[in-house]
Amino acid sequence: MGYLTGFHAIEEALKSGKATGPLLIAKAGPRAQESITLAQEHKVPIHRVGTHDLDHLTPDHRGIALHLVDLQQHSAITLDGFIADLGERQHVLVMILDEITDPHNYGAILRSCDQFGVDLVITRHRRIAKHAQSISKTSAGAVSWVPVVEVSNLPRAVQDLQDARFWVYGADMQGDPIYERDLRGRLALILGGEGTGISRLLRERCDALVGIPRKGKIDSLNVSVAAGIVCYEVLRQRSGTASSA
Repeated sequence: MGYLTGFHAIEEALKSGKATGPLLIAKAGPRAQESITLAQEHKVPIHRVGTHDLDHLTPDHRGIALHLVDLQQHSAITLDGFIADLGERQHVLVMILDEITDPHNYGAILRSCDQFGVDLVITRHRRIAKHAQSISKTSAGAVSWVPVVEVSNLPRAVQDLQDARFWVYGADMQGDPIYERDLRGRLALILGGEGTGISRLLRERCDALVGIPRKGKIDSLNVSVAAGIVCYEVLRQRSGTASSA
């Protein structure tokens, strides 16, 4: 658990309906009033506190903070449930994160997932509870909206997706140019950890490896930047395809 202090992150957490609060208010300025209104609409408790009290709880604040527990812990979504609910839906995008250790990268990836319509994020570790504040700030509140499932065994999760007619592609510098692959249909993309890439067991389960052509001098793209690029390419290829298909 922790505290959100960014205005935008607080507002998105309240809008999502997942936040239980309380919302702590030391200075009720115009921007804070927007959060107060949202808290009232979603029946989140509001506590008036002193600035010194808020300083003690979370020094990086602007007169307002939202008490936060793991936003995913109250979610009933599971991988099995997600697959079962797909029915005959054809166009689905899942992002699998293999040992993403930097909370800022994790938050930035969630922001791209929200912007480009990723249907589910699968990770081995629950990072929202441990780094709730930094992730929510980096993701600009996307953490409140993007469905995330934690699993104990990523290779098994990949197999479950393949059994459900998903193609599974791993993002790798040496992979085929991503734009040469058909990214429509049921698709899962695997992103490897910073500096380590995709683990051997997951790599062996991939149907193919895809890469982002580059002309720079350094070794690779930051993983969160790569996530945005591959998600955009999926969206580009699927443009004009009905989202309900």
